[in-house]
Amino acid sequence: MIEDGIDDPRPPRRTPANDAHLEETRRSGTRVYEGALLDVRRDTVTLPDGGTAIREYIVHPGAVLIVPVLPDGMLVVERQHRYPLNRVFIEFPAGKVDAGETPLATAQRELREEAGYAASAWSRLGLIHPVVSYSTEAIELYVAEDLTHVGRALDDGEFLDVVAMSAETLLAALDRGEITDAKTMLGLLLLARGIAPLRA
Repeated sequence: MIEDGIDDPRPPRRTPANDAHLEETRRSGTRVYEGALLDVRRDTVTLPDGGTAIREYIVHPGAVLIVPVLPDGMLVVERQHRYPLNRVFIEFPAGKVDAGETPLATAQRELREEAGYAASAWSRLGLIHPVVSYSTEAIELYVAEDLTHVGRALDDGEFLDVVAMSAETLLAALDRGEITDAKTMLGLLLLARGIAPLRA
């Protein structure tokens, strides 16, 4: 039973019976901080051996990543400064899911706003949980094809360069340690491995 009345923000329980001996059970929880993006929680849990522990984590609304493929096979990427790490990163277009928005709708919006493209063919590439130890974030990965350039509409305070690069050039940059954004790395590797996307 939750002692403080704070709702459990985690996804629904999905522990199969044969993993029950690993499960931690939430007993109480508090909101430590709520900002424009971050919602930080601190829960008390019962461990599998009956002991207790504290778990601190970030509640995230979810996000998407888009791998845009131009007709010539080139991939659309962005170069953007990321303040927490104080450097420019090479990334595929991505963004946070807004309240009431489906992940596909988010992907369509972000591709248009950030990269300036609309796509008539969308495929779901997969789902990742980038930081399972301290966040509820889940990122849906999509491939966007049959692109039409429609012009960008960046958010206020958003600055980025949009460039087209081949998969081979991006893989070489990954090998040199120049691409370190986890979601971009996985999207590129799944595409390069020929994982068959599922039509969205």
